Amino acid sequence: MAAEEEKYVFKAQTKTRLIILGVVGVVLLVLGTLFGGGSGHHEPAGSEGTAAVSKSLVASADVVAEPQQEHEKAAPAEGGGHHGSPTWLKRIYTSLWQNSVFFAGLGIIGLFFVAIQYAAQAGWSTPINRIPLAMGSWIPVAGITMLVLWFIVKGDLFHWTDSSLYHEGTEHFDKMINGKAALWYWPMAAGSFPIFYVFRLVLFFSLWYMFFVWIRREMLAEDINGGVGHWLQARKLSAIFLIIFAVSSSIAAWDWVMSIDPHWFSTMMGWYVFASWWVTGLAVITMIVAFLKEAGYLKAVNANHLHDLGKFIFAFSIFWTYIWFSQFMLIYYANLPEETVYFIVRKTIAPWSWVFYANLVMNFVLPFLLFMTRDSKRHLSTLKVICPIVIIGHWFDFYLMVTPGVMKHEGAFGFVEIGLFCVFAAAFLFVTLNALARYPLVALKHPMMGEALNHHI
Repeated sequence: MAAEEEKYVFKAQTKTRLIILGVVGVVLLVLGTLFGGGSGHHEPAGSEGTAAVSKSLVASADVVAEPQQEHEKAAPAEGGGHHGSPTWLKRIYTSLWQNSVFFAGLGIIGLFFVAIQYAAQAGWSTPINRIPLAMGSWIPVAGITMLVLWFIVKGDLFHWTDSSLYHEGTEHFDKMINGKAALWYWPMAAGSFPIFYVFRLVLFFSLWYMFFVWIRREMLAEDINGGVGHWLQARKLSAIFLIIFAVSSSIAAWDWVMSIDPHWFSTMMGWYVFASWWVTGLAVITMIVAFLKEAGYLKAVNANHLHDLGKFIFAFSIFWTYIWFSQFMLIYYANLPEETVYFIVRKTIAPWSWVFYANLVMNFVLPFLLFMTRDSKRHLSTLKVICPIVIIGHWFDFYLMVTPGVMKHEGAFGFVEIGLFCVFAAAFLFVTLNALARYPLVALKHPMMGEALNHHI
């Protein structure tokens, strides 16, 4: 048995479909803005009790007003204040940031998957490694998008950017946020320009892209020169990247997600965001493999490789659930008002409440049940059904992480959110498939190709 030289062709028909998906997304965004974005969510009957419960807690100012922070209710709109934009625009900003973080994670996880394979000296994944490598091409696009977007949305998404919170002795002064000021503003004065925050954003994407370029260079050079030299160099770079990734991805989770609720924190947020990124990335890799295999590509990939990918999704869906439950259980058990309010709002107030439960069903119950049997992991038809469920489920997970902290009791879900997801999905797939078509689909001279061809479980 021998691997064949393959080159993916990014057909005009596929490009057209992705363009149509992006156009549909824009149309849905416009329709959602015109017909559903002008007014926030109106709480149904009975929600007054929930609001009363929330207000009885010493809660985050990002959810309900604390006694010493009543000023937020009447905060001025000028100067990029936390409540400065109209509801419809704030809703668009929120969805833009959520999708940016979600799809940035897919690009990063593509590189992470490749690095894991090299660091672990894995041979089974050799025929599919070019797919996650292509996903890494999204990293520079995501970095530029998030940097530009942050300057646009910061006043609405990140309450801590309001400079009035750091003026001690004034009615707007916030002692807790002021105590965290160095996390964002060091070495500059609190309330000035958050240079430390922006520096981290630029640094992380620069490092990720730099290692992406270096590892890709070694992988492609291997196609020409063969041998083990490029494999050893890629392994060395991957080991270094994994150390950097462990630190940077956790801090990125604090910066991009957790700081939206600056009065609330979780020591598990870094792990939680990574777990959601990771299992989503695995589902995207598996889905692309399934569609390519069905189209006649990836002849070296067999049911055993599919089985391994399915096992990864199955296992890390359970891992994500373990992280979710650990975070929820510890906060529930401690019953501290400033911590529990985070889950009370998401669990009891529409529209977050149905997403809260759908999150568990789509990201744990369905993957667990559908991937439990051996056959379900080895058939393309099953993978093509389960992987989209996991991807959409974890998109909802990020929706639940980001949106309630911004929209408060004005939340909604509709064409705006669906439309922007379609736009980002089309752009991400276009960049990924375009990159995939630029180099050989399978690394024929990889030193472990023989092991991959004889892989059996």
